[in-house]
Amino acid sequence: MARIVVISTGGTIASRWKGSGFAAEADGREVMATAPLPEGITVEVVDLFRVNSPRLTTAHQLTLLRTVHEVLADPGVDGIVVTHGTDTLEESAFLVDLHHHDARSVVFTGSQLPMGSADGDGPGNLYDALLTAATTRGLGVLISFAGRVHAARGTVKTQAVDLDAFADPSKELLGKIGFGKVTMLREPQRPAPLALPAMPELPPRVDMVMHHADGDPLLLNAAVEAGARGIVLVGTGAGNATPEIVDAVAAAIARGVLVALTTRVAAGPVTEIYTHGGAVDLVAVGAVPTGTLRAGQARIAVLSALLAGSDPAEQNRILRRTLAVENPALTSA
Repeated sequence: MARIVVISTGGTIASRWKGSGFAAEADGREVMATAPLPEGITVEVVDLFRVNSPRLTTAHQLTLLRTVHEVLADPGVDGIVVTHGTDTLEESAFLVDLHHHDARSVVFTGSQLPMGSADGDGPGNLYDALLTAATTRGLGVLISFAGRVHAARGTVKTQAVDLDAFADPSKELLGKIGFGKVTMLREPQRPAPLALPAMPELPPRVDMVMHHADGDPLLLNAAVEAGARGIVLVGTGAGNATPEIVDAVAAAIARGVLVALTTRVAAGPVTEIYTHGGAVDLVAVGAVPTGTLRAGQARIAVLSALLAGSDPAEQNRILRRTLAVENPALTSA
């Protein structure tokens, strides 16, 4: 028998109607009671949170990370399933993946329809996640959703309400599930895992700022003044902004702020093509390009580097190593 631990954190899969909308209030055992168990699997439940995932904080996510490590300290556990709200699932899954050093799988899942819905997707997603956790090894942290298996790294929510909600727009599908079998189509690339961070009394502030027509440095500067130790600049196109924003990024970096550069475009890498405020200039002043990682996961990469390093230079090196999968040039930077 495969022994799988389910860590319940809330989300739509644990939500009920509250008169004006849905809210996560069901505990993990109630969530598990909705789904059949795959043959040969036993389940234990850790009821960690009951929260709609937009309300998750860094403290929640670090608590989840430490809980995963505590569960895997038991050699009798064969895998973990995390039930999670879909809004920030991509962020929590990537945080766990960056620090995951075990061959056993940690599989995130959730649902787009709440508990008790006719033809709800939660029970099927949970069944598939249990099967995936029990039968895969050495692939890091995975996301199982709508009959598909995704690597945590690079996978984002691509549909607001449709049931097939997750994909990596820049890579091929990792695997699929059908007829009681998990079929992997490729292996994900992952860097060496980071050490488990300490639980800080006050986690570092990491903000995201998006560029757009008429965009100026106001919000970026405001983030710095508010105490941000990290900033993700979401550029246009291949990672572009303006000369004024380049100057603001340079000033932020001079103050010890760790700045990463991503793009608001759905697929494709940040690429140094344009000057006059483009990625050429932003990278030249010290912004770290995130390759195909999008804003939410880029923010988690910055957060993890801040938690792992003791000074700005070390944090920059750690961030570059973390992102070298998407941009091998960073290994020599």
